[in-house]
Amino acid sequence: MKFLRCFYEGKDYHGLLENKSVKLLSNSFLEGDYKILKEVNISNVKILPPVLPSKIIGIGLNYNDHIQEMKDEKPNVPKMFIKPSSTVIATKEPIIYPKHMSKRVDYEGELGVVIGKVCKNISALQAKDYIFGYTIINDVTARDLQSIDGQWTRAKGFDTFAPIGPFIETQVDHMNLKITTKLNGVVKQDSTTSHMIFNVYELVSFISQIMTLYPGDLIASGTPSGVGPVVPGDIVEIEIENIGKLINPVKE
Repeated sequence: MKFLRCFYEGKDYHGLLENKSVKLLSNSFLEGDYKILKEVNISNVKILPPVLPSKIIGIGLNYNDHIQEMKDEKPNVPKMFIKPSSTVIATKEPIIYPKHMSKRVDYEGELGVVIGKVCKNISALQAKDYIFGYTIINDVTARDLQSIDGQWTRAKGFDTFAPIGPFIETQVDHMNLKITTKLNGVVKQDSTTSHMIFNVYELVSFISQIMTLYPGDLIASGTPSGVGPVVPGDIVEIEIENIGKLINPVKE
């Protein structure tokens, strides 16, 4: 099942997508027990970020090929960072290039994990029960600032640096999904989630030992090799099998 958030006739709605039809819901899909209010064509709604997370937990260096690309060492435990909620934008909204601070901004196509209920101190075997579904995230990164600062808050934290969506898919095998990133129509990243070092269940368990995860919180599970720079005027398109396409222009 594919869920989304959308703007229709002056109001924000949660919705269920079936083919090109959006069923507008009475309340949040994360809460459940919703009713269908109306059915409209997807062309008549504006797609919003599918969730508004209290926090985004990013995972660095979670694909072996990306570790080689970055000339870094394989981590013994997941390498975590936080992106603030102010980074979130929807598909088709622009990534704003922060030229006042950075000279190198990169795309990073990633599988996003949406938490479905309050999650604390769980095991990897329990993790499936706490995941609502999966989406796409572009973990946009000011690469030059990342190396200068040593830690990643500034590099990952600019407004618009977390495009997510367009949908949340609840019925998908996350262990082997094809993930592709195109820059101006040219394939730059081409991999599968089977190459993750720490799988999604391990990530949810690990993070829950550190901080409480709330419904709608998002885990960016790492990016494969092929990351690279963008400039104003570029268009980044990330596609994950059975989830959809996340498309964002880059602007000054």
